[in-house]
Amino acid sequence: MRTYRDDDRGQVAVEFMGMVPLILLTLALLWQVVLVGYTYTLAGNAADEAARACAVGDDGPAAAQRHIDGAWSVSGGKCQQSGGMVRVQVDVEVPALVPGFGGLFPVTADAGAVLEVPGP
Repeated sequence: MRTYRDDDRGQVAVEFMGMVPLILLTLALLWQVVLVGYTYTLAGNAADEAARACAVGDDGPAAAQRHIDGAWSVSGGKCQQSGGMVRVQVDVEVPALVPGFGGLFPVTADAGAVLEVPGP
């Protein structure tokens, strides 16, 4: 005699295979959110370091690049002096899922520091 539960053989496997793409998509989206947040952190730190370097007369763009991992692309870091302050703006590209592959959009960070050396 056949029981009712025998008719459902393999149903769990079918449902699991249907959910796998959704689970993977959710994980990929969460990972991308982590990368966006980490890029904001990197950009802010690079701008702070570039501003500190400019304040003491060092190379701001080089300081910004030193504090960014090679997988992230950075631009900017040029020192702008006015009123005894140094301001720096740094742009860092948010990678698409894997650092080093393309850029989704730029993240801009601004930083300032008190000028510690006389200007030109």
